[in-house]
Amino acid sequence: MSRKNQGYSKVEFFEKEILEMHVNGKTHREIAEFFGFRNRIVIKSFFKRYYRKQRQLAAGIFPLRSKGRPRKDDSNHTISSDEIIKQLKMENELLRSFLQIAGRK
Repeated sequence: MSRKNQGYSKVEFFEKEILEMHVNGKTHREIAEFFGFRNRIVIKSFFKRYYRKQRQLAAGIFPLRSKGRPRKDDSNHTISSDEIIKQLKMENELLRSFLQIAGRK
């Protein structure tokens, strides 16, 4: 049941299966061959990252979000139409008062 010729695949997608094989006594080379990775270094690096993450979690250090542009998440920004109208009216009042202070109509 080899997974060769599937193209690039992220090792973390197979985390549970890799850990299960490791617990069952498979070597890094056997695991890498099963998933079709080029060499055992991929699996070795995976375990290095996995155990580092586990140590940090045990110490109470939670991993940061990935770097880069934040995702657009509409679930946190749901504004009702009444709130939008209220906000626009407030902005209009502020602009009118500014124009009045500045001496414009």
